[in-house]
Amino acid sequence: MNFLDIVKNRYSCRKFLDKPVEKEKIDLCLEAARLAPSACNSQPWKFIVLTDRVLKEKACDAAFTGQYSASAFAKKAPVLIIVLSEKGNFSSRVGNFVRDTRFYLIDIGIAVEHFILQATEQGLGTCWMGWFAEAPLRKALGLPKSVKIDVIVPVGYADQPNREKIRKSKEEISEHR
Repeated sequence: MNFLDIVKNRYSCRKFLDKPVEKEKIDLCLEAARLAPSACNSQPWKFIVLTDRVLKEKACDAAFTGQYSASAFAKKAPVLIIVLSEKGNFSSRVGNFVRDTRFYLIDIGIAVEHFILQATEQGLGTCWMGWFAEAPLRKALGLPKSVKIDVIVPVGYADQPNREKIRKSKEEISEHR
């Protein structure tokens, strides 16, 4: 599959088969994320891979309750990736201040997208999730209050067909000067 095909095939999967994901496939996704660029090479990310059913269930019960229950579909995924962030190294933090831009969030976005595109290339479904109860999830995982959880990515084999993407045209999103 060429790159554009991978991008075209990636979609937000919300239904997963009850089928384990091979560790080698997750490791390949982590390698793709590890190689992502970051401001001042700060690499401000950490990926927690949840495959243990009991721990995953505990994490899901904490993260997807109340106002966050719309995200409960992630409970069916055989793997949950919990993405933690750091504020980045000194140079990137200075850049954050000068440019009024949180570069570490951009960096995490690039790394997670690398992970997701690699998963797509391997025939796995994923969904980028930002709607979850962070504090209860942090507590369920035994993480300190200083840790920021920015993204959750459920990973598994899709139990739904890919649908056509509805996107703006190139003309609507670009301007040549």
